[in-house]
Amino acid sequence: MQKRKIYIGADSAGLPLKEEIKKHLEANGYDVTDCGTNSTESCHYPVFASAVCENVLKNLSDSFGILVCGTGIGMSMCANKYNGIRAALCSDTYSAKMTRQHNDANVLCLGGRVIGPCLALDIVDSFLQNEFEGGRHKTRVDMMTEIENKN
Repeated sequence: MQKRKIYIGADSAGLPLKEEIKKHLEANGYDVTDCGTNSTESCHYPVFASAVCENVLKNLSDSFGILVCGTGIGMSMCANKYNGIRAALCSDTYSAKMTRQHNDANVLCLGGRVIGPCLALDIVDSFLQNEFEGGRHKTRVDMMTEIENKN
């Protein structure tokens, strides 16, 4: 069963792509909550990564997060500081598919200065339309969670 609730956030470098993704998701029936930014003024990506991740953690079984900054790297690094968040920076559809199927990623990170809107929408669709396969992959995700909990 697909999760239909999406929390999305971006810094000023990711704002144009975030807006494209948001329109696409809403047109496809997703319930989208925009966690900012809504301005081209310089801002700090950790603020928006935190807002998205905190909301996803409150609704783990029902939601995903999408984060966009210039490269996607800063958002990914910040998101992965949260216990329970498995954020993946993807620049291709295959990686987006596999991170859902094998890693049970719950936050997708994108680089607004790295990929164009058409590819970004394909990546988003690939991420959201794939399910975690479980099995041997669950064992590995559980091992990641164990490492996370130790630290």
